[in-house]
Amino acid sequence: MHTVDKPQVHKQEVCVIGGSRYFGKLLVERLRAAGHRVTVINRGSARPPAGVEHLVVDRDDEAALTAALGDRTFDVVVDQVCYTPVQAAIAVRAFAGRTRRYVMTSTIEVYDPATAAPGALAAGAPGTPVAEDVVDPAGWPVRTDLPWHDAAYREAHYAEGKRQAEAVFTREGRFDFACVRSAHVLGGGAREFTGRLAHYVERVARGEEIAVHAGARPTVFIHYRELAEVLLWAATATAFTGPVNACSDGLLDVRDLVAVIAGQTGRRPGYRTVAPGAVASPFSVDRHYAMANDRARELGFAFSRTADWLPGAVAEAL
Repeated sequence: MHTVDKPQVHKQEVCVIGGSRYFGKLLVERLRAAGHRVTVINRGSARPPAGVEHLVVDRDDEAALTAALGDRTFDVVVDQVCYTPVQAAIAVRAFAGRTRRYVMTSTIEVYDPATAAPGALAAGAPGTPVAEDVVDPAGWPVRTDLPWHDAAYREAHYAEGKRQAEAVFTREGRFDFACVRSAHVLGGGAREFTGRLAHYVERVARGEEIAVHAGARPTVFIHYRELAEVLLWAATATAFTGPVNACSDGLLDVRDLVAVIAGQTGRRPGYRTVAPGAVASPFSVDRHYAMANDRARELGFAFSRTADWLPGAVAEAL
């Protein structure tokens, strides 16, 4: 799917927070296969593979997390499930002196101007993918007093929670910190828990209309296997710090995506244009925040092309 310039690396002690499903589960498997010693921290929803140490604890409970860690130390921590600055602050304290490197899985949504305060994000040139410096965690304001403990609030402020979590790690972490900002993740058939690709497959197969914005903007995607490889690379094969964008090559808009599905189903798609500001189907975006992957490429990771793997991902969903 891609090529990576891989230096020789020693086997490492790796802690994965989360890692119980989708690309996180695959990351644990890839780390283990590469010979690294892996510890998984989660609330016990799923057991990790054989040979992986399992700590069952709620990462939001600082005292319990610290007690569960005991005297363990790690070369790197990969945090798959940090959504708020409060969670980041707990992790900063719990892992101080326990790891030399910390990698957080972040998201393309940090670039969405609709989820930030007016004027907080500089508008990119239409059609030009944005670079990492558009959102600088070193200067992003943090509000730990907001109701981050409330699940509904956290879900409604997902992008802002990720931005502020990045900021806490960047400014307060006593370890080298990097964050991988993932594009929209596809692939894996039933493993793809968001159901967004399945939404399109089902509607096209049934001949139902797809709600889209007028002039929907293009965005970027990544296959779940490739994202696992990016995280493996970020954790064990390179020493960069700060944010890095992770997306396959090639911009696609919602109609491009549906065209691939239509080609495999033999059904002609129908569209319904929604009013400005109204909710449309997943991946139909009316504002520009597609990412550029130049920094990761310069650091040594070569991405695949979305056009090469997307037909297979659609076939899995079908």
